[in-house]
Amino acid sequence: MNVFIKLLVCTGLMLICSYVSAQTDTICISPAQAEDLFIRQNLELIAEKLNIDAADAAIIQAKLWTNPTLSIQDVNLWTTDNMRDEMADIISPGARRQFAIGIEQVIVTGGKRRKLVEVERVSRDIAVQYFEELLRSLKVELRNACSEILYLQEYRSVLEKQRTSLDALIGNYRRQVGQGNVSQSELLRLQASLLEIRSEINELQRDMNQQQKDLKTLLNISAPSHIALTASNMNAKPPEELSYGSLFAVAEASRPDLKETMFQKEYSEKSLRYEKAQRTPDLALSAVYDRAGGVTGNYAGFGVSMDLPFFDRNQGNIRAAQISIRQSQTLVEHKQLEVCNEVVHAMQNYTLAYDFNRQISDEFIANLDEILESYIRNFTNRNIGIVEFLDFFEAWKGNKRTILEARKDVKISFEELQYAVGTDL
Repeated sequence: MNVFIKLLVCTGLMLICSYVSAQTDTICISPAQAEDLFIRQNLELIAEKLNIDAADAAIIQAKLWTNPTLSIQDVNLWTTDNMRDEMADIISPGARRQFAIGIEQVIVTGGKRRKLVEVERVSRDIAVQYFEELLRSLKVELRNACSEILYLQEYRSVLEKQRTSLDALIGNYRRQVGQGNVSQSELLRLQASLLEIRSEINELQRDMNQQQKDLKTLLNISAPSHIALTASNMNAKPPEELSYGSLFAVAEASRPDLKETMFQKEYSEKSLRYEKAQRTPDLALSAVYDRAGGVTGNYAGFGVSMDLPFFDRNQGNIRAAQISIRQSQTLVEHKQLEVCNEVVHAMQNYTLAYDFNRQISDEFIANLDEILESYIRNFTNRNIGIVEFLDFFEAWKGNKRTILEARKDVKISFEELQYAVGTDL
């Protein structure tokens, strides 16, 4: 029995461990795979796309005819014998209860239904541009988050390399202090440097946690998972291959927010046509059958009705639509100017970042790592002092950080340029 209980406990512990392990899985993906996952799973995009479906439903609704109106009235439930005798000459004996039934159908005139459909179609175009604008904004947020995480991963490797080197040096120095070969103050200097590096690693991890939170929200991934990004090649175009003229043309053709303002103007124009059509009154066709309601006994007739447009000719709504057109035109001109300035600003920043990164040669990066190894050997062999070693140690970290930041700035500034023009370059 005890063996059985132990077996159950061991099995339970194994299940718990496997559950915890599953809850903290590391997901290794490239930025391209992350973007594909984002397109398929982002909840904001899914919700915004439903607005397009709602706009399609509004078009369907605008195409429908108005329903006919059926009315049943004047039903007399208290017919007396005397009343039946009086109606015997004009209606059949089995049909002596009085009632009236009528049906009415409104006929929309002036092409209102067609014009309303046109308005709703423009509304759908606006909904599509809202979706595209959300996609554009979230995509640049995703790509910048990926660039930031890649930078943090690489910079953490730099700090971990320093931490490992200092751990080894401190272990060696403890033995040397015990043998009386080096002073306790030098060991304390190394330990202080190690403490600063560990503090910086902790601060970096906080930044990583923030970026992980944002990225997992964008990708709709559960919180316990950890995303590890694999490095990707930089696909940024050299600034000399880009011209302001071509960028302006691409932005005008691609920016969803600019298209949306243009569609708003079109919407105002379609609304004006619809409001003008409202001046034409609709027709209402009706038919009625009245049994035992008059001297004829059974009466059937039809009629036509319409409003007389003497006072209300929709003047206020037409005036409002005309003002909306002028307002929309002003907003289009403002948005075009704004897009132009955003493209210029993004291009200037990208050129600065690209030129700075281009000045950092691969040879300099390789020499930097080689010199670090040389400094560690010389310090271990007591060929250089601790001050000189720690100065270079800090300078090496600063240069590595500058190199990584330069690469990150190129990626982010290029994404900002693509965001400004509204499409991938």
